[in-house]
Amino acid sequence: MSTPNPNPQNPYAPPTAPVADVVSGTGPGELAERASRLGAVIVDGLIVLVAYLPAMIVGFRNFDPQRGLRNFVNNGTIITGCIMLVILAITCVLVARNGQTIGKRLIGIKVVRSNGEKASFWRIFLLRNVVNAIPSLIPFVGYVYGLVDTLFIFTESRQCLHDKIADTVVVKA
Repeated sequence: MSTPNPNPQNPYAPPTAPVADVVSGTGPGELAERASRLGAVIVDGLIVLVAYLPAMIVGFRNFDPQRGLRNFVNNGTIITGCIMLVILAITCVLVARNGQTIGKRLIGIKVVRSNGEKASFWRIFLLRNVVNAIPSLIPFVGYVYGLVDTLFIFTESRQCLHDKIADTVVVKA
């Protein structure tokens, strides 16, 4: 059984069909606002600051110039160390599961790949954090890099340099 030819003038013409571009995926999602990203960094910083309080309070209260660094090896540093380990564990779990730090979770944003896929723990940890920290080890260069990295948030893609290095974006969760 033959199908009718849509072009009776030319029986040898190929069949015609509507053609449309295939859109793959939905993209990364709605980009996080710059203020949201700043808020998440501030919350994470405050959490770390609170964790350091026991060491600072006990260390400075008992400060003795004759003891040097032994001033800071005390109950306060042990408490701070334990708190930091708990914060590190919680952050690692949140990053591995959702691409979020504690601050990002509270603000309602997360890190994903630029194509919208879930970003792996190692991509976030190594490329966004470790590689990004290397320039800060170089005097002066670290300050310039940190400033440039931060200012990249004002580009249209809202990607800082560490986002571009890791091929990630921060989106609303």
